[in-house]
Amino acid sequence: MGHLYTTKVTAIGGRSGTVRSEDGILDLQLAMPKELGGKGGATNPEQLFAAGYAACFENAVIHVTRAQADRVRDEDVEVTGEVGLLPDDRGGFRLAVTLGITIRGVDQAAAEKIVQAAHAVCPYSNAVKGNVDVQLDVTTR
Repeated sequence: MGHLYTTKVTAIGGRSGTVRSEDGILDLQLAMPKELGGKGGATNPEQLFAAGYAACFENAVIHVTRAQADRVRDEDVEVTGEVGLLPDDRGGFRLAVTLGITIRGVDQAAAEKIVQAAHAVCPYSNAVKGNVDVQLDVTTR
């Protein structure tokens, strides 16, 4: 099966450089966060990952409910992605993710079931499975 979508982004200069997509829509300066000894003032890879994961997961919630009675619409779900950078036991680093998912119009049990289904189909969730600790915090409104 062929790719449904492919994109290409080039990074130059590492954490204190730039990232630019081949179509030019994404064109950002990067900066090492102050918390890691950098100057801050620009985005960083962890923020970009958190944004991508949150947006993708929100769409996965909508996707898994399309054929259900408890259908979730764009305005009914909010996902906040939190990405932490942690040292590992080999002198490198690893990520930890917390997704805060709020769904309006369903009860807590239904929301948790929807989120588990979304976690099973989300490409970001599947990409990090077994490599990144992902905590799912589910609330309803």
